[in-house]
Amino acid sequence: MSRFDEQIQKIKAGNGFIAALDQSGGSTPKALALYGITDDAWSNDEEMFSVVHEMRTRIMTCPSFNGDRILGAILFENTMDRDVEGRPTPDYLWEVKNVVPFLKIDKGLADENDGVQLMKPNPGLDALLEKAKSKGIFGTKMRSVIKQASPSGITAVVKQQFEVGRQIVKAGLVPIIEPEVDIHCPEKAQAESLLKAAMLDELNQLDADQLVMLKLTLPEEDNFYAECVSHPNIVKVVALSGGYSREEANARLRRNNGVVASFSRALVEGLNAQQSDNEFDTMIGASIGSICEASVT
Repeated sequence: MSRFDEQIQKIKAGNGFIAALDQSGGSTPKALALYGITDDAWSNDEEMFSVVHEMRTRIMTCPSFNGDRILGAILFENTMDRDVEGRPTPDYLWEVKNVVPFLKIDKGLADENDGVQLMKPNPGLDALLEKAKSKGIFGTKMRSVIKQASPSGITAVVKQQFEVGRQIVKAGLVPIIEPEVDIHCPEKAQAESLLKAAMLDELNQLDADQLVMLKLTLPEEDNFYAECVSHPNIVKVVALSGGYSREEANARLRRNNGVVASFSRALVEGLNAQQSDNEFDTMIGASIGSICEASVT
């Protein structure tokens, strides 16, 4: 069995969740502040990315972070390009930890228009996908945001996501399509209804060998995305924490069968640079345990 086939089987059939370790330039200072490192610890972006790589390395190398409970990990490009314990990060994740590596590939969000934020243009995407494939990346992730229950806006988000998704599939990778519904959307349930209809329309147009994943906000109605979970073109549906606390996100996740977590902030909640290795591993182990338990429903 090829590495790709092994990885797709793990994502489809394995127990656990996907760890999102992909904070980019804009969100990195906030992530480091929550970790107990203030912005006087670096003087430029390169130093900042070195500091955040140390944090991510600590997470990836701790004993509790392994393929028994973690299916995959989403990386920022800068993390993909660095090493962990002398190995390229994607190889370390798969060969040492049995965790499938993904790459965040979007260039951020455009300004809000028609109740949504589309992805910014990404003219260098083909080159990035080629590099990712050469480095052993299995799949990608890209995010848009839905702020209002706008039919035309939501249609635009989904069309853009699937158009880029087809480009990613053509490059031999599995895209995680992430049209996030803002948890503060005033008509969240209506937005989710519009989103599901638009996604199913696009999924039904895919060829049998065009496989994708979805990363969705935890819905107002339990098991609302069941048709997506069981769709033949879907490898896995994962959920973002989206601003909910870990406790609230886990509670909602338990009520959505077949959906697993892909948490970022909720995963690292409570971690601190000043913790001893034992304290750090105990804390992240408890987080991983609770998120994994909520995912296996």
